[in-house]
Amino acid sequence: MKKQIIALLAASALTMSANVMAADAAAGKAKAATCAACHGNDGIGKMPTYPNLNGQKEAYMVKQLKAFKDGTRKDPTMNAMAKPLSDADMANLAAFYSSMK
Repeated sequence: MKKQIIALLAASALTMSANVMAADAAAGKAKAATCAACHGNDGIGKMPTYPNLNGQKEAYMVKQLKAFKDGTRKDPTMNAMAKPLSDADMANLAAFYSSMK
């Protein structure tokens, strides 16, 4: 039973790694036009209340976007913005912003 659990966890980790690697920063850039209203074209927040997104780690950004989407992280604006995003959209946005220095 332990071997099966370990194998399942390893397979899940490989799948997650493949999903992050498959992210398309160019597609993320195209999707980021809406984000730019608050977070700027360069990923720098336009006001102190808007966080900088440039250079953030991909996994962190995906985690936060998923939390906004499912409502476990509360912010009325971000909850609404994340709601229509697919998993691929989130990965692509994260790839785009993490590629900025």
